[in-house]
Amino acid sequence: MLLLFNLLFAGCSQSSSSHESLPLNSQNLNLIFVVSPDLAYQGKGDINPETANLSSQGLQRSLLMATYLKQKVLGGNNVTSIYALQPNTHLQTENDYPDMASYGYIQQFALLNQITLNSITAYSYPIKMSSAGAGKGLNFYNTAGNLELVNAVIDANTPGYYVFCAPWETISALLDAIKNSRGYHLELPTTYQGPDNIYAIVISTSGNASLVTYISNLNPPSIYPVLPLPVARTACGQQAPFNINRTGGVNGVVVPTGMNVNQTVYIIRHAEAHPVNGWEDGNFVGSGQWRALELPNALRGKITMPDKVYSIDPSLPIPPAGTVDFSYIRPSLTALPYAIANNLPYQLALLPDFYQISTFQTTSEFFFTGGAFSNQTLLVAWEHDHIPPTINYLLWTYGGTGERIDPKVWLSADYDTIWTIRLDAQGNLTVDNSLCEGIDSASLPAAPPQY
Repeated sequence: MLLLFNLLFAGCSQSSSSHESLPLNSQNLNLIFVVSPDLAYQGKGDINPETANLSSQGLQRSLLMATYLKQKVLGGNNVTSIYALQPNTHLQTENDYPDMASYGYIQQFALLNQITLNSITAYSYPIKMSSAGAGKGLNFYNTAGNLELVNAVIDANTPGYYVFCAPWETISALLDAIKNSRGYHLELPTTYQGPDNIYAIVISTSGNASLVTYISNLNPPSIYPVLPLPVARTACGQQAPFNINRTGGVNGVVVPTGMNVNQTVYIIRHAEAHPVNGWEDGNFVGSGQWRALELPNALRGKITMPDKVYSIDPSLPIPPAGTVDFSYIRPSLTALPYAIANNLPYQLALLPDFYQISTFQTTSEFFFTGGAFSNQTLLVAWEHDHIPPTINYLLWTYGGTGERIDPKVWLSADYDTIWTIRLDAQGNLTVDNSLCEGIDSASLPAAPPQY
């Protein structure tokens, strides 16, 4: 056993494969592969067959796996980088639902780590899954591109822990490509071995490689997770109340051509993300995980059950491309637990101009015109700076006179408010902010809930 420890964890003298229970050595370059569930390969019951999203059991497994990965594989050390699948590269079911499971599966692990920005340390870590730039992630079908990403990590030769999370099809193809391109003599798994296996290619300081397999033996319950502590409630009141109407024929208002009808949209902001102004890693922080996991309980009885959940596509590159090292994942991950708890389909809005001023027009048109969402109710998780100008653009399209929304109404400390936008059978518009999640931000722990 001592010999095996010296070979694998203090520097390998030859390529090998083994099962192990000791944590990986931080002095080696450790490529860690976490297999996220999908419709084809999963632990039985981890994926909802209708939505292709995590089930409550799959979410439970991700929470347990995060602790195992952090403690048993990394030995409590901080991760170096996390890469996940770009969701729209893997569309499933006849409805082409994006693969939300990959980065949802690794989110709890990301929050068990810490990052320091602007001299402030918080429980959070960026997940790289963009289609371009430094934050580039994995593509379901593009093995060559995935190999290029991993080879860049190997060639940089910086010791640490590099975690890659994707479905078995992507992981197995990538493992084979690494072995063949690098000439590593590794005994790779030839078939899916179940949801408990975590694979690590360990590259020693001398450049030798070995494959280490960890078997977590998790037994997640099938019910939605219960937070370890109650979440404190608060009354609505972050914003001055408003109720704005645009009715055709009143004060010069004309309902725009093509406006949706019989539609309700609830817009929420992403969970807690900024310990101080300018602190930014694309993810939310540990306290935000409390809010996200509590969201199904917080919204119960407050909103009409949506038909779908929507957010911005997190794989859109954040401009200017190549200068930032994170992906904007927090809106989508905020609403993900709600979709899981209620077995709702999750869709991503592919708006390439999201970070440009024109996004307010394209966002308004995407959600409120064209009839695609007529007779539907949506829950939309979005960036709070983009919400007021988007709604103001929608109001402007009706013409006439009437109240507009103060662009600064959504304060930086307000993670709780819900905006409700309704279009009636004639396309007349009502916008109000009377609802809130009722979660007290100030009482949320800084560290994520532990499972």
